[in-house]
Amino acid sequence: MKIYTKSGDKGSTSLVSGRRVSKDEILLEAYGTVDELNSFVGLLSAEDLETGLSDQLIIVQNHLFNIGSLLAKDGYEMDDYPSINEEHVSQLESWIDKMDESLQPLTTFILPSGSRAIALAHVCRTICRRAERRVVGSDDDVIESRDVLVRYLNRLSDYFFTCSRYIAHCDQVDEVSWSKNI
Repeated sequence: MKIYTKSGDKGSTSLVSGRRVSKDEILLEAYGTVDELNSFVGLLSAEDLETGLSDQLIIVQNHLFNIGSLLAKDGYEMDDYPSINEEHVSQLESWIDKMDESLQPLTTFILPSGSRAIALAHVCRTICRRAERRVVGSDDDVIESRDVLVRYLNRLSDYFFTCSRYIAHCDQVDEVSWSKNI
C-alpha cells in the first residue's frame, strides 16, 4: 500500500466512516492536535527519565492513539474499537498523586524551564490543553464518549505539569520561579 493516495490534494480527507470532510474542520484540528501531542510525548520519552515515568509515557501514547481513533470514528461501528474510560482518568490521577508525594508544595508560578526534559513536559502540557479545547469545540454528536475524552485530556495536562515538577525533583534541578518584577 502506498503512503500517498492523492485523495487529500484538494483539502479534504476521509474519516473512518468514509465521510469526506474539509481538512480545516474543528474535528480534524482536534485529532491532529492529539497526534501532535503524541509526537511530543515521544520526544519527551526519548529523554533520560526515570524508568517508571518512561513506562507511563508509553501508556499515555497508546491512550492518545485511542483518542485519535475515537475522534476519527465518526459513528462508524466495528468490533473491538479502542476506548478511553474513567479507569484511564483514574490511572492518571493515581500517577499524579504518586509523583506529588515527593514534591514540595507549590508556592509560586513556575516557568517552563530548568532542563530540556522539564521544558518538553510543559510543551506536552500546553499542546494537551489545546487538544482539550479542540475536543470541547467539536460537535457533540460526532464524538463518542466526548465527556470522558475531555476529562482525560484535562487530567493529562495536569499530569504533564506534575511530571515537569517530578523531573526537576528527580534530576535535582531547581524549578524556575516566575518573577513579575524582572
